[in-house]
Amino acid sequence: QVQLVESGGGLVQAGGSLRLSCAASVSTFSSYAMGWFRQAPGKEREFVAAISRSGGIRNYADSVKGRFTISRDNTKNTVYLQMNSLKPEDTAVYYCAANRAMGVTTMSQRYNYWGQGTQVTVSS
Repeated sequence: QVQLVESGGGLVQAGGSLRLSCAASVSTFSSYAMGWFRQAPGKEREFVAAISRSGGIRNYADSVKGRFTISRDNTKNTVYLQMNSLKPEDTAVYYCAANRAMGVTTMSQRYNYWGQGTQVTVSS
């Protein structure tokens, strides 16, 4: 069983930055590819970014490419999402997720474990 706990959300003005963290309570963190997803009110959950087990492969949604950066520290069992140049349309609950697949996947149904989410609100 993998438990994931997100932190770092909050309220920020448009153009600002936030760094989300997701801590995993598992000894084999490096065996899991990790992803970030988000869900805005009234919308379906959508893919944001994913990173492979070693961190060598990263994938981003077009809407965040060039603004967000996913990274991981396998010594700290933590994955990060650095969000810059935030826009009001980035407002959502952000979730981290884990799966044992090789490479990366954008498909939420491929992820086995999910955190509770952290709210990000970007004001205009």
